[in-house]
Amino acid sequence: MIDGFDDFCLLVFVIVDDIMRQLGPMLKRPGPQPECSDSEVITMQLVGECRGWDIETEMLSNWKEHRDLIPHIPSQSRFNRRRRLLAGVVNVLRQVILQTLDVAQDPQCAIDSLPIPVVEFHLVPGASSEWAAHAATFGKVPSKKVTIFGYKLHLLVTLSGVILDFVLAPANANDLTVAPELLENHFHRDVIGDKAYVSAPLTAQLLLAQDLHLIAMPRRNQKRQIPENIQTLFNSVRQIIETVNGQLTEQFHIEHNHAHSFFGLCARLLSKLTAHTLCIYINRLLGKPDFLQIKSLAFPI
Repeated sequence: MIDGFDDFCLLVFVIVDDIMRQLGPMLKRPGPQPECSDSEVITMQLVGECRGWDIETEMLSNWKEHRDLIPHIPSQSRFNRRRRLLAGVVNVLRQVILQTLDVAQDPQCAIDSLPIPVVEFHLVPGASSEWAAHAATFGKVPSKKVTIFGYKLHLLVTLSGVILDFVLAPANANDLTVAPELLENHFHRDVIGDKAYVSAPLTAQLLLAQDLHLIAMPRRNQKRQIPENIQTLFNSVRQIIETVNGQLTEQFHIEHNHAHSFFGLCARLLSKLTAHTLCIYINRLLGKPDFLQIKSLAFPI
């Protein structure tokens, strides 16, 4: 039972620290241990993402009011540096949690993408060249009828709402060209996508090599259409995808990051995706529904 912010923070820390101890041999560092441990830094990140503390100065300011939970708050520059250095560890932590989630074993999944703008459209001419060096581009978002500068985050999500995998690709990359990379480490699943994933060659390739059944909604001008019951399934899947995308956008503010560099962006995205997975894991521990209770867990009274 979680009764307030302190309980939520304590539970997150216990989960994180337990996994970090298992990863001990991977995390050896030279010199003395820092006053704020790696487990505490990661807990600060994940709880901060759940609370919507997107700006580091805001996050650290809020944490200073909870020194009973995290006694030694690092400076912003040190926190930023350690956050980027621990990004890979945060992703490993996410993968470890996935392995313990029964709902992550669901063989039926959905594939989709959402926009990750990095610079406001009118500010692109004066933006750092680093973004272009890391393949940030202009790309259209048909669902929102806008053009962004940045990337798209391609997601593989179970029908239980668990994010299994992801790929960050340039905003102008076609969904169909990113799909093989996103799916390359997955086998024996049914993967449902919209009309952007219609491709007979790719469908045949995935089925033969990985026993992956890529089921895409046909375009209206195609002769071969799917039965009405399958269309109903697509509508249900669409609701699940929109729920997950809504959680990432509205609760974790994934489309409004405050990164000034590509590696800072990656660190923030990994924190947000791991926080989402962790909330589902906590919901399962407490026996609560996966979708609707994430927000109440992330914003404890």
